[in-house]
Amino acid sequence: MQNNTTNIFGIRAIIEAIESGSTISKVYLQKGLRGDLYFELDKLLKKHKISISVVPIEKLDRLSKHNNHQGAVAKISPVEFYDIEALIEKAFEATKKPIFILLDQLSDVRNFGAIIRTAECTGVSGIIIQKSGSAPVNADTIKTSAGAAFKIPICKVDHIKDAIFHLKSSEVKLVAATEKTEELVYDVDFNQPIAIVMGAEDKGVSTSVLKMMDYKAKLPLLGDIESLNVSVACGAFLYEAVRQRM
Repeated sequence: MQNNTTNIFGIRAIIEAIESGSTISKVYLQKGLRGDLYFELDKLLKKHKISISVVPIEKLDRLSKHNNHQGAVAKISPVEFYDIEALIEKAFEATKKPIFILLDQLSDVRNFGAIIRTAECTGVSGIIIQKSGSAPVNADTIKTSAGAAFKIPICKVDHIKDAIFHLKSSEVKLVAATEKTEELVYDVDFNQPIAIVMGAEDKGVSTSVLKMMDYKAKLPLLGDIESLNVSVACGAFLYEAVRQRM
């Protein structure tokens, strides 16, 4: 049974939505669920690597507007996600020097939305996120993006490293925004096919991902604060790319 355009509730309804190919961004489950139907759902969630969150029943009541949720509510993503190979192919059909953004475990939906908005304004060919652990594309994301989430291709991969391998095989260079380097963003050649990797708000780009980069670069910080908000930093990187390409 469907509650509105973004939420569905009831274990059977969620199972049917997943099996029909609907893009589920997140499933909220009541703690302590048991039974054959629940285990069937749990198996599907693991198979499709769908993000889950165990929450109090009050949260489920609010999400379902007190309808019979059976201990499970799912959010259907309002946008369709691209396959990584299709995204890269589409990008190179449109331009010889595409720009991609990879988000390594970024979790805040408002930062995500702000990055999507700036990406659309700077001509980014696509944004790539990980299926698990990443901020969902939900109403807050879309609102913060000012609708840009409907205009720019977004791709989900099992792991960011999967996307890196695909991009490298297409001769796309990768640059990570990180403080763990002496190189500045202004030293990077953005006038080529390139992907900018932004990390999580608290930890930055993961060490294993950093090892796969062609470039690592940082922004100069002249004040006392040690880091910028990730969406602001991403905007600075993107507009340096725009400057070099003008």
